[in-house]
Amino acid sequence: MFRGTADLSGLVRRARLYVTAHGIYEFFINGHRVGDAELTPGFTSYESRLQVQSFDVTDLLVAGENVLAAVLSGGWIGWTPRYRNMHVGLLAQLEVQGFNGSLNRYGTGSDWFYAGGPIKCANLMRGQVVDLRDVRLDWCDPDIDLADWAPVRTATDVDFSRMCGPVAPPVRRIEEVSPVTVSRPYPDRQIVDLGQNINGWIRLSNLGPAGNTLTLTHGEALDTDDDLTIDHIADGAVERGEPFQRDQVTSAGRMGDSFEPRHTTHGFRYVRVEGHPDDLRSGEVRGVVVHTDLRRTGWFECSDDRLNRLHDAIVWSFRGNACDIPTDCPTRERAGWTGDWQIFIPTAAFLYDVAGFSTKWLRDLAADQREEGEVWYCAPNHEAAPFHPLGSAGWGDAAVIVPWEVYQAYGDRDLVAQQWDSMAAWVHYAQRKARQQPDSPRESAREPLSPHEPHIWNTGFHFGEWLEPDMLSKSSGSGDIESHMATLHTADHSSLATAYLYRSTKLLANMARVVGRADEGSRYDEYAASVKAAWQAEFMRPDGLLKPDTQATYVRSLAFDLVPGAARAQVAERLVDLIRKADTHLDTGFLATADLLPVLADAGHVDVAYELLLQDAEPSWLAMINRGGTTVWEHWSGLDEEGRPNAPKGVGSLNHYSKGAVASFLHRYVAGIRPNQDFPGYRHFTIKPCPGGGLVSASATHDSPYGRIESKWYVDGDRFTAEVVIPPGTSADVVLPGAEPECLTSGSYRLSTRNPATRQVGGR
Repeated sequence: MFRGTADLSGLVRRARLYVTAHGIYEFFINGHRVGDAELTPGFTSYESRLQVQSFDVTDLLVAGENVLAAVLSGGWIGWTPRYRNMHVGLLAQLEVQGFNGSLNRYGTGSDWFYAGGPIKCANLMRGQVVDLRDVRLDWCDPDIDLADWAPVRTATDVDFSRMCGPVAPPVRRIEEVSPVTVSRPYPDRQIVDLGQNINGWIRLSNLGPAGNTLTLTHGEALDTDDDLTIDHIADGAVERGEPFQRDQVTSAGRMGDSFEPRHTTHGFRYVRVEGHPDDLRSGEVRGVVVHTDLRRTGWFECSDDRLNRLHDAIVWSFRGNACDIPTDCPTRERAGWTGDWQIFIPTAAFLYDVAGFSTKWLRDLAADQREEGEVWYCAPNHEAAPFHPLGSAGWGDAAVIVPWEVYQAYGDRDLVAQQWDSMAAWVHYAQRKARQQPDSPRESAREPLSPHEPHIWNTGFHFGEWLEPDMLSKSSGSGDIESHMATLHTADHSSLATAYLYRSTKLLANMARVVGRADEGSRYDEYAASVKAAWQAEFMRPDGLLKPDTQATYVRSLAFDLVPGAARAQVAERLVDLIRKADTHLDTGFLATADLLPVLADAGHVDVAYELLLQDAEPSWLAMINRGGTTVWEHWSGLDEEGRPNAPKGVGSLNHYSKGAVASFLHRYVAGIRPNQDFPGYRHFTIKPCPGGGLVSASATHDSPYGRIESKWYVDGDRFTAEVVIPPGTSADVVLPGAEPECLTSGSYRLSTRNPATRQVGGR
């Protein structure tokens, strides 16, 4: 706990406070908390970027002595290996403008004092420990005795050049969730079930008598005894004797005290409460949902409630992982994995305004990017040293794909220009890796080289098509992550890596023209054409099949436009054949799943796309919903049919949004709102619903930069009716099933055609 003073002699016209920290801070003026942002200053690449928050505090100041105070904990730096040796510290400056034109500044310095407080430790992974008996009720009073407070130590090497203002909304407490049940599986513990997997914390108002210590452990699932289990997410923490998502609070016995651990967050649906002498009532405990305060921009609904619940789970999964950065899960890793965000951002940009959120993240990605162009697998990078070689295809490509998707959603040319060096550096790195000879025994060097080989990326480490169904048993036979990771160092991912080399180079060519680099765009186009030809020469067999002969390869080849036009139908047929051989199940992982249903629909197999969407046997999206999932799982087999954890021990998050990218199919194909890459920001777009799967109605709404877009359709007998809204300043190609396209300008329209389910060739 820090405190200093500011002596104001006159009336205040305006006052602004600027604050940042190493760690997590809360700031107070005269005992009043400043602002409502949580986990400030936020997670960035601290060596390069440290965010400074600013607040209008005019109404909090008084004439005379004002107490400036802050609570500080390790927070982000205490959690990440890269920053564990960084000292916690506070930097604040108060600027006060008087009515007489005076300007006075007050800041943190050698005249400040610090003391211990009720927070004994706080860690974003392990949890928070609080002893409310040590609350200093008078700590913000002007005239307290500072005998047990110590003078602060001041830093002399502060690098002000890394200070920056926020470009994303802050993290806030968004809403509260009431428990659906409070049970007692054993006499010494109670289980609180919120009924929804969230990111945040618990607010507990009944703490018991003075000196009573409560332990709150947070998790996503129950075991066979209906007790909380964290085995599927703790990743060895329990075996090492470390706390994991565990808070402790010791009561002071004061009337009105409550516990709300705002210096940590957890991913959880259930909370085990140990040490409470009473039976908790539901009104005494609340789940507090905490995430970046993003503006909602997209909605979907249809006649099949299973799909509505799936969509809700996808939204909740993103909300649980949009906590200052786009994380992979809010539990065991809480890291900004690049592959996850490049996959999910088209979905996220429909559901929420993620422009500033993505801009902040991209600046950290670029700040941590190596001089050679390699991109870390997480942004901000939180590792002290890489646990695997950097530069994985599909993950590092986020440096190019994410700016492109932000540009598509919002038309932000400035972001493209700002990220140009980072994007180009990644593509140049991948090009250099493609020109190298294979650096592992998985490929024997050819003498002489085929002409196309310098454009085949068959070197380096790649995560590959991560988490395909049964990935662990297929690759290593042992069923554990460690063995699978070992196989990745010798696995051949050249088809995937070369596909992404083509994809990123082609997107870079497009963005070069966006920012006035037409000559560079032409050169990137030429290189992309060479990569595409090389991919076709290396991975297309004479019989039309692809190498490797997997669902993911066919999906990627169609989605990235790698196969010649004449071969697309045959490639799509082979994809359908593989799906049928899998008993109409998907067999894709992180990178290809998002494109699976769209490429099927675009290739004329919308019926197969709906069969996969509505498949309710594992692996499938609806299996998650049927087994009680309220968010999207990391593994297709996250819970068994009894609702118990079924994923590999320690690495089975039940809140991993990447597979939720299927929501884009719901938005763009089921409801039919499709962006046009030649007109970013929805200046011109397409409404083309693809009914199927027995649905009789569907609707989607999106608040674009130009205004609200709506697409609603329903079937009534032999008529298919669509109601569309096109915002001002835009136009849309509206294509109803079996009807000719219409180009419509802004306005509201009701259009009708014959129901495609009843239409017969040559019939009425």
